[in-house]
Amino acid sequence: MTTNNNQEKIVTPMKDFKLWMITFLIIAKMVVTESQIPTTLDGPFKPVTLRLDPSLRKGSSDLPMDDPRIKRNVTSNFPEQIALAISSPTSVWVSWVTGDAQVGSNLTELDPSSVLSEVWYGKESGKYTSVAKGVSTVYSQLYPFKGLLNYTSGIIHHVRLKGLQPKTKYYYKCGDSSIPAMSGENVFETFPTPSPNSYPHRIAVIGDLGLTSNTTTTIDHLIQNDPSMILMVGDLSYANQYQTTGGKGVPCFSCAFPDAPIRETYQPRWDAWGRFMEPLTSRVPMMVIEGNHEIEPQVSGITFKSYLTRFAVPSAESGSKSNLYYSFNAGGVHFIMLGAYVDYNSTGAQYSWLKKDLDLVDRTVTPWLVAAWHPPWYNSYSSHYQEFECMRQEMEAILYQYGVDIIFSGHVHAYERMNRVYNYTLDPCGPVYIIVGDGGNIEQVDVDFADDPGKCPSAGDNPPEFGGVCHLNFSSGPAKGQFCWNRQPDWSAYRESSFGHGILEVVNSTYALWTWHRNQDVYNEDSHGDQIYIVRQPELCSKTLKAQSSLPPSPSLSKACFHHHSLLIFSLNSLLIGALSLSLCHSA
Repeated sequence: MTTNNNQEKIVTPMKDFKLWMITFLIIAKMVVTESQIPTTLDGPFKPVTLRLDPSLRKGSSDLPMDDPRIKRNVTSNFPEQIALAISSPTSVWVSWVTGDAQVGSNLTELDPSSVLSEVWYGKESGKYTSVAKGVSTVYSQLYPFKGLLNYTSGIIHHVRLKGLQPKTKYYYKCGDSSIPAMSGENVFETFPTPSPNSYPHRIAVIGDLGLTSNTTTTIDHLIQNDPSMILMVGDLSYANQYQTTGGKGVPCFSCAFPDAPIRETYQPRWDAWGRFMEPLTSRVPMMVIEGNHEIEPQVSGITFKSYLTRFAVPSAESGSKSNLYYSFNAGGVHFIMLGAYVDYNSTGAQYSWLKKDLDLVDRTVTPWLVAAWHPPWYNSYSSHYQEFECMRQEMEAILYQYGVDIIFSGHVHAYERMNRVYNYTLDPCGPVYIIVGDGGNIEQVDVDFADDPGKCPSAGDNPPEFGGVCHLNFSSGPAKGQFCWNRQPDWSAYRESSFGHGILEVVNSTYALWTWHRNQDVYNEDSHGDQIYIVRQPELCSKTLKAQSSLPPSPSLSKACFHHHSLLIFSLNSLLIGALSLSLCHSA
């Protein structure tokens, strides 16, 4: 009798579990049927256009310098504009600014050695077991022209925290403990060790952010989505939309100031931008790449002075000799950040570095390969159409050869996602190109398409701010012999004129969910724009593409039990497999 009772005790829960599982499968099947997210395996997709909602504004004004979100609220030697950046899988950069920036004619730079660069940090709040010291510097933006003012920065500090443990929270303060002038406590969490089974929680992607009312909506919306990393694809502060005397920013500098002796920049906007971003960047690493608004020319050919001084990036750590291009790992993703405003020719230093970096990528450790730079190669809007065709012709082949999965760009103030493409031809092994150049800048959202009647640019339009002009007519396909298509190009899968940001969630070594979050959806729960699973196919493409390796076996059943939920929505077959895994886990 005892045996029978024990059997009943075992059988009854199993019957209940099976009944629960049948119910679960029925409900899950309904969910899959009614709201299945498409994957790139379903493509190439018929092109879709969503034009600007006429109820929405094309842009908004810059925040005034006395706005509470960007006013300085610390005294002279206390840190502000605190920001994090990835250095390596076990190290992080911490950057901040102290001291008073100056605007005027005859300025004296601050002494960087007058304030220490220290970070106190540890694994418990209020208990700082380690201290790291770093470097500090200042820079000046000089305009020796009548009526223009100069700028010299506060002291900019960069400290590298080394020997950090993966997936660990660290609490830190930065500043100078001898004054004392230390910041309040901040906290960040390190990424998992590079592995095909470990990825950042969410990666936010933004371009052309600026500092407008639209900017604030974008960042507020982004914070709601709780990213673990920010990828900023150029055009950050838009400080160069002002005269050196400040005042009100303008949507078009050359239009507003046609007689300006040089493209001026109002450098205090950089300080305002750093303050605005600090609540986010002091706890979430932000990886930047330069855009055309970061060029900021001075006399004697000096460019990028603010960008190069303010931001710490892992250039030396990745073997690059320039902060204008570099690479880094974030879990099982290898990111390559390329410079479009520095020599990109196949005979140059950047291309040579890129080749070496790609050779070193181990796809069994970092299966995903993601690249980013500012101006897009594929773009069906009139704005910046074929502007960086020269760069495409120099670099596209090597990125295709090494199997880059996704490429992010900005520059065009709109959203567009491409079908997989290579050399203007649909290709299942080509990257997925995505444009996110509509973070909120003052130049307004782009609404004209090159295929609209009368909107095709002339071959002389859209000259790049760096490099040559390589505009071309298409040599094959529906647009053969033409500079523009007469309809949305086949390689353009989805385009939409809206401000917003993107979120990339890497699920495993082959699936990543991409979601476009429009600003107009910020108050609508579970509402978003374009959404798709980007699927890697290393087995299909390895015969064509170089440097594709077979991945290690799938995780053991015990690990799969914890991750089955990510796979259920791909297909009903995956759903059944997930249910089987649950059953096995339950009975184990």
